[in-house]
Amino acid sequence: MTTAPTAPGRLGEAIEPALIQRYLAELDSWLRTRKDELDELDRAALAAGRGEELVGDMSLTLALWKAIHDRYQLVFATWDGGRVLQQERERISTLIWGRLDGASGMPGGLAVSLPEACRLNDALTGQLRTKLALAHDATEQVARIRALRAQLERIRDQVGLEPATTRDQAVDRLAGLMARLAQISDRAERGADVGGMLGPLEMDATTYERDLIVGNARRRDARSKVLSARELRTDLEAREQALEKLAATCVTTVDTAPRYAIPDVEALGPVPVTPDEIDGYLHRLDRVSQALELAQHKYADALAEHTELVALLDAYVAKAKALGVAGKPDLVESEKQARAVLARRPAPMTVAHQLVATYQTWLQKETSQS
Repeated sequence: MTTAPTAPGRLGEAIEPALIQRYLAELDSWLRTRKDELDELDRAALAAGRGEELVGDMSLTLALWKAIHDRYQLVFATWDGGRVLQQERERISTLIWGRLDGASGMPGGLAVSLPEACRLNDALTGQLRTKLALAHDATEQVARIRALRAQLERIRDQVGLEPATTRDQAVDRLAGLMARLAQISDRAERGADVGGMLGPLEMDATTYERDLIVGNARRRDARSKVLSARELRTDLEAREQALEKLAATCVTTVDTAPRYAIPDVEALGPVPVTPDEIDGYLHRLDRVSQALELAQHKYADALAEHTELVALLDAYVAKAKALGVAGKPDLVESEKQARAVLARRPAPMTVAHQLVATYQTWLQKETSQS
């Protein structure tokens, strides 16, 4: 099972461009691979007749994946191909290390950062895989033991974040998990079959890692509604700026582009500090977050339509080449017209769809005559 990349920098820090670029590439790869893994697990659950049993876990894991993917889009838009000064790099830091609020589809309004959401998604995916018992052979057992060692190291980091009142208890529980892993490793080295022991340990470790991540996030969120409002406002400001870039890219790329107003976070005024005002302010922040999310999806979908249409034309051309008809004058001219329209800024999408369809029609005609 793939694991999420390590996020660079920290909140408020202007992250180095090279680190941002590498993280974006690794996160994009992780998102794609994780979606494939979740699709595989979903198919396995249905094939085993356990779809209803695991629907809650699967829905939660997919909701986390969607929240992570949405935040990746905003970071990528702010990155803007590397055209970032210090202000943009600080904004990217906020997008990475700020909170993914409840409007992003997170369960129960849980407030976690992007790296925490990724680690939580890793944990939940591992839990699903363990429940479905998709690994059995000796080679896989070695890989599972190695993955458990890495997971316990992550748990060790999370234990260090526990408050003093509960840290001793957390350390004892971690020690128990490590002792069980040491026993399993010793048995495996002696050639014993440890498959039956690995599953329960993987389940316990995953549950504990999830509880630690969630507990840490909840403690942060409960410290103060005022602090929570400030974190959310900072995150919304970063999202607003990222969405403005995404919208600008969309408007210059496609015609007709969506026209959604981007809320002005500054218009909300400063964060109040009185109990009578903070709840209303948090409610307004949440509504702004929902509006930003809606606009983001519309602009991203419009850009995706353009990308998919280019890919469709490429597929038709590849098919024509494979059939030996790509050089036919009508096909050459049709492809030229379609690509010219798709390359316009903005590209008239209605005409582009018609021209790609025209190329498909010519391709069908030429292949029917061959």
